Amino acid sequence: MKRWICSAVLAISLFLNPLEGLGGEIFTENGWVRETESPALSAPSAVRPGDAASGDFLKLYAQSAVLIDGRTGRVLYGKGQDMIRPMASTTKIMTCILALELGNPDDRVTASSYAASQPKVHLGVRSGEQYRLEDLLYALMLESYNDAAVMIAEHIGGSAEEFASLMNQKARSLGCENTYFITPNGLDGVKTDENGIERIHSTTASELAQIMRYCVTQSPMREAFLKITQTQNYYFTDLSGKRSFSCCNHNALLTMMKGILSGKTGFTGGAGYSYVGAMENEGRTYIISLLGCGWPPHKTYKWSDARKLYNYGLENFQMRDVFQEEALGTVPVTGGLCWEEDGCKTDKTSLSLNLEPEEMHLALLLKEDEQIEILRRIPNRLEAPVRAGQQVGSIDYILDGQLIKSYPVYAKDDVEAMTLLRSVRRIVKLFLENGKKCHKF
Repeated sequence: MKRWICSAVLAISLFLNPLEGLGGEIFTENGWVRETESPALSAPSAVRPGDAASGDFLKLYAQSAVLIDGRTGRVLYGKGQDMIRPMASTTKIMTCILALELGNPDDRVTASSYAASQPKVHLGVRSGEQYRLEDLLYALMLESYNDAAVMIAEHIGGSAEEFASLMNQKARSLGCENTYFITPNGLDGVKTDENGIERIHSTTASELAQIMRYCVTQSPMREAFLKITQTQNYYFTDLSGKRSFSCCNHNALLTMMKGILSGKTGFTGGAGYSYVGAMENEGRTYIISLLGCGWPPHKTYKWSDARKLYNYGLENFQMRDVFQEEALGTVPVTGGLCWEEDGCKTDKTSLSLNLEPEEMHLALLLKEDEQIEILRRIPNRLEAPVRAGQQVGSIDYILDGQLIKSYPVYAKDDVEAMTLLRSVRRIVKLFLENGKKCHKF
């Protein structure tokens, strides 16, 4: 029955006119509820496509949006993508990946009174109850339960606050300098950071997409993450076996479009509707994120924007291998001693990329008219000593002034430096060789 209800609710929501009022009730990320929470920030009026950014030719509803190449992280389309905004429950992708990396699926997790006090949407755990960590991760990602997020955070980090510190450390390691986590569930929050600056629970569309990119393409636990977020329905009990639960996935794009890898919705009064997701098609991986994508009753705006972003990527970018294999030749070396008995065979060194054949590829998502610039950053000559395997330059692949890939160039040969002792030995040897030639005459 729960599965039928979930499917029916999602189907109805997709065909509703997003401009019609809903009589005081809204279809949140977890079903129809009456809006009772006071927004943490004032919610703006409904966002019209294209209002927030000039040149927004996709005419998106979202105030901030981005489409990136999942392979390289390159931005393919952006609208206000670097503006700092609340992120709501899209936060939970970081909560999930950290729990997968730092925890064990069979860990026993005990509900605290704080976890049991979390507002809707929630699983409804009771203080003292125990659950498997893996079951809580499904509850977190499919139903977006706030109490499940706090239970996970307290189990992994010791407290929700310490877990938020782990989230921020992970964000920094991924290069996300404008992301700041306060809660593990994404509820709006304000906190003074270690520098005395008042921060809100927030990110940017670009950085949220980069976090999702890590989750689905780079994390050692990416397969487990994908398995959870692709699951349509999941059933479990608490460890006592007395309470049973069922979850259904609220990522409607799983059934709307082919190739969806993952996705997470979000909503708070301050953040509005949000979404982050990933798609794969014919070897192409796209990551999207949407922040401030309308406020009640406009829940369906995010599905419209998500499809526009994915379709833009599919229709305009193709995978091309731009790697150019070339003979790098040699570079002269000055100040070198070139005697075989001293271990030096030449006053030049050959160059190499030290790549295996299977590594000689650089596949990029490119538009038909986009061209790659290749810069050979190799010196005209080197100073001895030079060691085999020493990096002496690079070959850089540039697109629109941005470095896409840099391949180190290495010396293949040793060239020893000339020393006073070696100079004397060389003079003596030349003298003796010339003496032998003169003796013959």
